[in-house]
Amino acid sequence: MFPHFLSDGKKEKTNCGLASAKGQTSCFALSQIINGSVPAIRQLPLDICSGGRDSADGMARKLRIQYPGAVYHVMNRGDRRESIFHDDADRQRFIETLGEACGKTGWQVHAYCLMPNHFHLVVETPQPNLVAGMKWFLGTYTGRFNRRHKLFGHLFSGRYKALIVDRATPGYLKTACDYVHLNPARARLLRPEAVLRSYRWSSYREYLKCASQRPAWLRVDRLLGEHGIPKDSPAGRRMFEHRMEERRRQQGGPEVWTPVRRGWCLGAVAFRKELLAQVSEQRGAHHYGAELQESEEDKAERLVRKELARRRWLEQELGQKPKTDRQKARIARRLRQGTTMTLAWIAQRLQMGSVNTLKNTLRLINSRD
Repeated sequence: MFPHFLSDGKKEKTNCGLASAKGQTSCFALSQIINGSVPAIRQLPLDICSGGRDSADGMARKLRIQYPGAVYHVMNRGDRRESIFHDDADRQRFIETLGEACGKTGWQVHAYCLMPNHFHLVVETPQPNLVAGMKWFLGTYTGRFNRRHKLFGHLFSGRYKALIVDRATPGYLKTACDYVHLNPARARLLRPEAVLRSYRWSSYREYLKCASQRPAWLRVDRLLGEHGIPKDSPAGRRMFEHRMEERRRQQGGPEVWTPVRRGWCLGAVAFRKELLAQVSEQRGAHHYGAELQESEEDKAERLVRKELARRRWLEQELGQKPKTDRQKARIARRLRQGTTMTLAWIAQRLQMGSVNTLKNTLRLINSRD
């Protein structure tokens, strides 16, 4: 798979941070703090997405680098820095929606933290699908938030930040996750005497539970391993809590976290250089989303073909069967559950008429099955 580029959203600042001095300084500074071997990523099947320019508005798009197994620190704030949660029900809905996104995309979450007007997420993408997954995740939560509070319009402020994290070199994943888990303490949402686990809306609390009580999409083994904890056991979890409380007391000033907060890459110098080399070799105005070799549309098409084969249907039979056919509705439901494709795309692909017809058919089949 060759690196290529994707224009994936809203207006963006022209300085994408790829070749900025800030990005170079951040990665270099952290590489001085953390020692470890640097992996060669040139041979990985990279799927690199980048901005370029949108044909409609001519605005530059921020670089998005995607490849199998990539890890990101994702952050987004509320529009005009306003709250993205009005109460605990919103926070719970956000976490539930995150879980749905993981089910659709295969994401593995290493850390998350919900703050009053923004969120942090450290996520690993086994498939190169951060852009498609975040589009579904943020759009779905925004719709649910607006419907619940009888609002409309944007909830989040522009584009989300996605800092790519070097997962192979020891220390970088730990740095990103510790930054996320310590965020409530830095923001003074906890009293000095309160323990870190008392903050409810963070994955840190989940790390201290046994595996059967955690969400299946939360992966704890890598972060525990980077803390030198070999086993997810009661003793290991107590050790993790002790180390995090020590880290909290010793975290120092805001400059300690500059590599996490600035730039586009959190990793060893060689890791960053390899990514830059891949980008410079492949970037060009002709690289856009339609050229993605592993896109959500490809995934949806494979699912449709599989469902047709299972029913021994030919492609042309989709048009011959009624728009509200029960079997077509079941295929549509599979697409909704397993992909991020829109209702409009599904209705057109399965020849099920309008979006409203599809919605009503899905309601009917869900009530009967």
